[in-house]
Amino acid sequence: MKFDLLQKDPHTKARAGSITTDHGVIETPIFMPVGTVASVKGVHQRELKEEINPDIILGNTYHLYLRPQTQILEKAGGLHKFMNWDRNILTDSGGYQVYSLSANRKIKEEGVKFKSHIDGSYHFFTPENVMEIQRTIGADIIMAFDECTPYPCDFRYAQRSMHMTHRWLTRCINHLEKVPTKYGYDQTFFPIVQGSTYKDLRIQSAEYIANSRQQGNAIGGLSVGEPAEEMYAMTEVVCDILPEDRPRYLMGVGTPINILENIALGVDMFDCVMPTRNARNGMLFTANGTINIKNKKWEDDFSPLDEMGLTFVDTEYTKAYLRHLFAANEYLGKQIATIHNLGFYMWLVREARKHILAGDFRVWKEMMVKQMSQRL
Repeated sequence: MKFDLLQKDPHTKARAGSITTDHGVIETPIFMPVGTVASVKGVHQRELKEEINPDIILGNTYHLYLRPQTQILEKAGGLHKFMNWDRNILTDSGGYQVYSLSANRKIKEEGVKFKSHIDGSYHFFTPENVMEIQRTIGADIIMAFDECTPYPCDFRYAQRSMHMTHRWLTRCINHLEKVPTKYGYDQTFFPIVQGSTYKDLRIQSAEYIANSRQQGNAIGGLSVGEPAEEMYAMTEVVCDILPEDRPRYLMGVGTPINILENIALGVDMFDCVMPTRNARNGMLFTANGTINIKNKKWEDDFSPLDEMGLTFVDTEYTKAYLRHLFAANEYLGKQIATIHNLGFYMWLVREARKHILAGDFRVWKEMMVKQMSQRL
């Protein structure tokens, strides 16, 4: 993997760059649609490629390990071939899923024992076998196995967890050297900064991660319910320490406003289920604010979904029609809303990139944050 830092914004810490892997160029800042189980929910790969057009999507190690299982992915020739996606893929390590399964898992130094949400069977993840699983899945960018702490979280727990994440990182790195890549292309490994919302822990973790000298770095544990101000404060602390010549990935974040504010702090990569999940509940993100399409006010609004026309659904369907589909509980409504939201997220990060390159990102960001705060 190669990262080129092309431009820094003169008035914020925002950056425009490009990441080159064996599956193509990723222009940053970038948003990665979440394809948890080898599909971005409700979207064909053709629509994903032609309408939404992301340079990279995300897959989930925990879910893919349980279903379809790694031996199926290996027989298929890896996740790219299995799902017919020839661009970049990043896989998370399962650490977040382990966190979210709090009632059904046991964390020890060796690894994590957990119960499958599918059939109740027991499994054991270690830093070593998670590296092997991600080798077999075959993503271009793979993540270290970490523990994601909950919020709120007391200092001593956060500290113990952080040190264990660091020890696990060493085990990941050592084991990766013994496990060759598959399918004829390289994989890039990102470690993850933890430390909850404690500044001194975040500094310690960021320094440890920076010293591991990997090709990119991630910031975890900041999409677990903490106030936005705390997220921004921790992100700023960490970005000031992580090396400038490597991409920085903020995991699981967030709203369109969160994304712009974190770009301004120096983050390059994002993923979040929000555009797809909220779409399925009838929330549309637009440059002028959010729309709850289920509201009665849209019942006889025959204007296009979005005048900006970022994807085909924006001009082919009206607000009244989409509201009707949701009222009728018709699957097509969720698909239309999902394509719209993902198209908007991609437009937002690409527009941010243009303004970073033009040198007027701060003015544009402040205008957009104000507009997008509105409920329409």
